[in-house]
Amino acid sequence: MATQYELYRRSSLGLALTDTLDDLIQEGHLDPQVAIKVLQQFDVTIGEALHSKVRAKTHIKGHLREYRFCDDVWTFVVDRPTFKLDGGDILEAERVKFVACSARGPGTAPSSQA
Repeated sequence: MATQYELYRRSSLGLALTDTLDDLIQEGHLDPQVAIKVLQQFDVTIGEALHSKVRAKTHIKGHLREYRFCDDVWTFVVDRPTFKLDGGDILEAERVKFVACSARGPGTAPSSQA
């Protein structure tokens, strides 16, 4: 199995899971090694769920403040983005940071196809 990115651990769901696991470890109800395995499974499962279950599309307009590419990870910071959703709703924000990683996982080379 390829190594998974840990990006979603910083989401509200990932932070709640991490806090809960920390509490369980502190109370002596959970071994730290089990908590690590739970987080690793979370990384795999959240990525798979987002890939297979989310089908919504949006159009984004805004000012590209900065972008960078390091270790196969793109990062974009957009000022004053406007999101136009499939249903016609429009959302606006002050600033948004996008992080885009290879679907192959970190440190994996693209597969060659004959």
